[in-house]
Amino acid sequence: MKDIVDTLRWYEQMGVDETISETPVNSFNQVKKKPTKQPVVANKNIFQVQEKDATLSGPSEIAINVRKKAGECKNLDELRELVTNFKDIAITKTATNTVFSDGNPEAEIMMVGEAPGAEEDARGIPFCGASGKMLDQMLSHIGLNREKNFYITNTIFWRPPGNRRPTPEELAICAPFVEKHVALIKPKLIILIGGTAVTALLDSNQGISKLRGNFYDYNNEYLDSPIKTTAIFHPSYLLRSPGQKRLAWKDCLMLKNYIKEQGIKI
Repeated sequence: MKDIVDTLRWYEQMGVDETISETPVNSFNQVKKKPTKQPVVANKNIFQVQEKDATLSGPSEIAINVRKKAGECKNLDELRELVTNFKDIAITKTATNTVFSDGNPEAEIMMVGEAPGAEEDARGIPFCGASGKMLDQMLSHIGLNREKNFYITNTIFWRPPGNRRPTPEELAICAPFVEKHVALIKPKLIILIGGTAVTALLDSNQGISKLRGNFYDYNNEYLDSPIKTTAIFHPSYLLRSPGQKRLAWKDCLMLKNYIKEQGIKI
């Protein structure tokens, strides 16, 4: 009995939280069906749905509503309340907590990661698990810590089931929240943590390996002027690929020099 309970608990942690069918399926008697056309996502803000010979494109109704409401937020508390009460995305129903942000909102450095993991979902704090501990340790060596001089959030605010990557639709719906978040913090430097954050904010299809080590101008409709932005490897990637820590340290030294040269307060 204990083995069954442990197995079910493991399934739940991996995101398997519903059954597919109440009756067994004989896979040997399956009849091959012709593949059906699936919705195609054009980019992070525009959805394109193909049906027969017709093509309909345009911002989703949910994304339009989110952009309108995000634009009305006058301060961080209003945005936090809006995000916390948001229910128009499926992952809010499976997540335990809304993971909004951590760190010093007065800081001149803002970091944006991917999505909450299991530990973050349980505690409601971004980057508080194994990846977060590694990130904090790395940054501490160049004088950065979240209590004092940086602010951190994610591209989406709820844990995707099974720790999967956020879908393009989820990123598109949350994009106005993130854009307004950046505008309210008004950082002098944005550090994108991992490839998903790069895709969401820089709208680039290039991999993190090609984009790291450089600075880019980030802008959105809520900003008066662009903000310098760079990208670093996600610490979860470094945990899986420790050989890349040498490049990660090189990026940290680049950040240290840039912060000093630009007179960014730490």
